[in-house]
Amino acid sequence: MNRTLLIWTVTALICLMTVFPTSSFSKEKKAKDFTVPNHVLTISKENTYSNSSEDQEIVEPSEATKEFIEKLDIPVENPDLIKMLNESSVNPSPFSIGYRGMIYLGRWALNYSSSDTSVNWEYQKINTNEQSNFGGEGPQQMHFTQKEQKEITGALVNKIASPDDVKKMILLDAIKETDLPLSYQTVIGKDTQKDNEYTIPVNKTGKLTAYVPAVINKGKVTFGDVYIQLKGNKKSIQIKNVTKQGIGAWIPIQDHLAFSFTLN
Repeated sequence: MNRTLLIWTVTALICLMTVFPTSSFSKEKKAKDFTVPNHVLTISKENTYSNSSEDQEIVEPSEATKEFIEKLDIPVENPDLIKMLNESSVNPSPFSIGYRGMIYLGRWALNYSSSDTSVNWEYQKINTNEQSNFGGEGPQQMHFTQKEQKEITGALVNKIASPDDVKKMILLDAIKETDLPLSYQTVIGKDTQKDNEYTIPVNKTGKLTAYVPAVINKGKVTFGDVYIQLKGNKKSIQIKNVTKQGIGAWIPIQDHLAFSFTLN
């Protein structure tokens, strides 16, 4: 009797999980929406300073490197480390039977794993335009004009070993996740103008404030001591003393401004 009851209970649970796979028994993480809001506009054409895009080199592992890193328990994603392994010319002699050796390549940032990404559309204020319409005969229009050249620089949120390697991996991850034009540096040139207009009624003062938006990407970096192990006529990669450290970075969105218009 108990066995029959158990069978009916398991069958009922399976049916419920089939009918309600997502609402009752599964909580899938929804992808974040990084759509640019209406009050954020691109100024790539209007910017009087020409920003250079921060294109990141995508380094593909060679066949030999790919074979080595696929055997590791820890992912190796650092493009500079992959490039070094691709260029490694250490080859054991085919006659070195019984030979053993270890070549230390240094301590490397091996990979970066993101845990949270979000956007602050008003990351840093860079300009304020004001226009008064007291005593005017009708509504007036105002638009954005950059008063002084402003340089906005992103950075890691705390100190870490191999900061340049870490910044590259975070940037690659953030671009892939958000599909936004990210760069650790963006400059807004003096006299940059945008033709979007804002109406100021009679006896009012309009204030138009511009901000550079930025992405904050947080996660963990895995570090390890990297060795090339020579054993007879075979070569492999060994990683020792693996550690992890939390890290994050602010990365400006290039050639984009968020606008806030108020009346007083």
